[in-house]
Amino acid sequence: MDTRDRRSQIEGIATLGEPVRGQLYFFVAGRGAEVSRDQAARHLGISRALAAFHLDKLVEDGLLEASFRRLSGRRGPGAGRPAKLYRRSDRELAVSIPARQYELAAQLLAEALLRPGAATALPEVAREFGAALGAERARPSDPPAAGAGRAAMTVLRNCGYEPYRTDDGAIRMRNCPFHALAARHRDMVCSMNEALLTGLVAGMGLEGFRAELDPRPGECCVTLRPRDPACP
Repeated sequence: MDTRDRRSQIEGIATLGEPVRGQLYFFVAGRGAEVSRDQAARHLGISRALAAFHLDKLVEDGLLEASFRRLSGRRGPGAGRPAKLYRRSDRELAVSIPARQYELAAQLLAEALLRPGAATALPEVAREFGAALGAERARPSDPPAAGAGRAAMTVLRNCGYEPYRTDDGAIRMRNCPFHALAARHRDMVCSMNEALLTGLVAGMGLEGFRAELDPRPGECCVTLRPRDPACP
């Protein structure tokens, strides 16, 4: 990362240091869907004009993306003007002072794992790490179903996966913490994610869930799926 890039990263992080702007960014990021100015204003309890100002600054800084769409779905005269909607952009922020090149190290390690015989160790190591992490964070006092799911959500959130529950009780994740690496080595990273979360499930004693590959655009490739009581 050259000096110009580092300055841009620092400015992006400083943007989130402004209290209202930071809250708006994390609200939009956590929704997993487009957010209107009215929704953002109601969530923070501020005026629509103030919300619009900060949302547009986040767009200007590349942290959000904006689009226009009629929320009513109607067309033609009387349909009203399209609303300006916001969603999280793909921009990533990471600053280390003094400079560190952990992403480069990860890239080199990933390239090394593509050599014959080396890649077989990665799922095993990831599974062992996930199991150790799960055992460390397990809470035996939690009720077996709802409590265990909540504990898993907390661990996943702390790891950067941005988990959320679906209507069928599954735990999906809006973010892959290894997104930049996955862009170049998707199969390897998805396999690692599956192994890590399989280990986490085992380590936390989450007998009601299983980790499975279920990729969706813009989300982590792994889902924690409730087990069918009829299946082992």
